[in-house]
Amino acid sequence: MSIERYAIIESTLREGEQFAGAWFTPEQKVRIARALDEFGVEYLELTSPMASPQSEADCRLIAGLGLRAKVLTHIRTRIDDAQRALDAGVDGIDMVIGTSSQLRKFSHGKSIPEIIDMAYEVITYIRDHAPHVEVRFSTEDSFRSNLVDLLTVYRAVDEIGVDRVGIADTVGVATPLQVYDLVRTLRSVVSCDIEFHGHNDSGSAIANAYMALEAGATHVDTTVLGIGERNGITSLGGLIARLYTVDKRLVEKYNLPMLREVENLVADIVGIQVPFNNPITGITAFTHKAGIHAKAILNSPDTYEAIRPEDFGMTRYVHIAHRLTGWNAVKHRVQQLGLNLTDAQIKEATAHIKSLADEKPLALSDVDAILRHYHNIYNNGNLPEREERLLEELGVRGEG
Repeated sequence: MSIERYAIIESTLREGEQFAGAWFTPEQKVRIARALDEFGVEYLELTSPMASPQSEADCRLIAGLGLRAKVLTHIRTRIDDAQRALDAGVDGIDMVIGTSSQLRKFSHGKSIPEIIDMAYEVITYIRDHAPHVEVRFSTEDSFRSNLVDLLTVYRAVDEIGVDRVGIADTVGVATPLQVYDLVRTLRSVVSCDIEFHGHNDSGSAIANAYMALEAGATHVDTTVLGIGERNGITSLGGLIARLYTVDKRLVEKYNLPMLREVENLVADIVGIQVPFNNPITGITAFTHKAGIHAKAILNSPDTYEAIRPEDFGMTRYVHIAHRLTGWNAVKHRVQQLGLNLTDAQIKEATAHIKSLADEKPLALSDVDAILRHYHNIYNNGNLPEREERLLEELGVRGEG
């Protein structure tokens, strides 16, 4: 099975609601749903209508928006949950039940044969009442479940007739190799599609999601900025970055410049900042500082950038106001400012910048004032009064 066939199940409006800081109003849910639909995700997964009266109303509201993305909801393996989901008008139902010994003992208390009987009852009900609705059956805590139990359940629900089976790394314990091996094994057992849901408790969610696709999974669950229960799940932007660096054609189906807008929207609603090192949209994602890096970037951006910022509506920034700066980066700034300095003069100015930066932090405005100072020394010009004051504060006036 080719990785090109993958689809994203965007779960910010389900898993994301479980994030500690999340409380979405109906209006906010609509804004998020429309933004993700404009970005181009194939599916939106919503909180179960059984969760609360407002959750049910929200499910009906978003299912009725006429979005291009298919609207799913997440339910327990119970007839009453399925009935309520169908009444909400969703395009698909994602049912789940725990299969690990821990969850079977401390959550629902069902044996593997009983789980299969429950699945048969609910899947058959959905197929009889709404044959057009997609059905996914997922095992919760898959990676702490017995492999024979897992494969027995998956084979049974595949024979009953589901569109997808789901693997869930519910507590984030799986390694990329474990994910690859399980998906690969499952691919030889079932004929339906395979979905991966991975938590980020140990920092492997993006890598695990990618390995699931490599092994034959067809669907991956994400949330914006990776928000969700505890440390959340695979982040939408992180997965896009991972796939882009493998082959940018894998993500051309999405509206990539929308990513920053989607992330800023959700970050604002849940009251967090986009992390400084967030893939693609973090404030430092395309910032270059070391002199050797800056020189190469200015000559050929792909030397130190695996991702083109322009493809996402972003720009790179070469940071020069520090002791690690190089004269090539300073020369680029001289050209941006339209100043007249020879290479030798730029190297002299660079040495001055590095010396000052050893004494205290500098801002770009400080560097610009220094460069204009050198320009005026060598071209007999005068500085604006504001920059003269700035140079006096820096202890630069009269030098050169």
